[in-house]
Amino acid sequence: MKTRRILLFTLSLVLFAGCAEVMNVIQSSAGVPLTEDEVVRGLKEALSTGARNSAGRLSLENGYYGDPLVKILLPDEAKTIVDNISKIPGGEKLVEDVILRINRAAEDAAKEAAPIFVSAVTQMTIKDAFNILRGPDNAATTYLRNTTWDDLYSLYKPKIRNSTEKDIVGDISTKDSWVALTGKWNSVANSVAGKIAGLKPVNTDLDDFLTTRALQGIFLKVEGEELKIRKDISARTTPLLKRVFGSLDGK
Repeated sequence: MKTRRILLFTLSLVLFAGCAEVMNVIQSSAGVPLTEDEVVRGLKEALSTGARNSAGRLSLENGYYGDPLVKILLPDEAKTIVDNISKIPGGEKLVEDVILRINRAAEDAAKEAAPIFVSAVTQMTIKDAFNILRGPDNAATTYLRNTTWDDLYSLYKPKIRNSTEKDIVGDISTKDSWVALTGKWNSVANSVAGKIAGLKPVNTDLDDFLTTRALQGIFLKVEGEELKIRKDISARTTPLLKRVFGSLDGK
């Protein structure tokens, strides 16, 4: 009898150990850790997809001009120009044509933005990938901004400059009007009377301002694409994206 109880006890231990081992196997298979290679490939795929989608949409006609979130407008300091030109017959249309040309230039530049993004993505390191994966919801966008801003600026600015240097009235361009306006304002602001009145000179570089606005627009769109992949399961269109970004769900 004693021998039988020992045998039953031993068998129970064996069965229990077997069940525990099976449970461990199930848990391991359900939560297999991501490899470094998967994380890097997943982040590169997400970045490339998001950047291409953003550049592609903005490069379409009215990609910038037709989207209130990214439409490029003249600086606030240009209000005097806008108000004065708008008073002449057809003036409002002239102003809007300037804005349209600037946005068309940005849309044209966006057509060439994707290769710049892709080049930055290919240079991503393992450390970059894990920092992005574990970082805030705009970590990937921040990475792209830090690695592509200068190249995109060099791409966009000449196209924006060509738009601002085109004549709008007679032989007067947007750039001419801007220089005349700021020059007159600054002469007053820098005078004794102006300084007493607390007037501030306007030192805004028009082409720089407009180019910066154009780049802010494209990164706003990239950030939107990143957020979708991080938060929307349906936006993870490949098994790799589902696996990599699925690891963030519930966190």
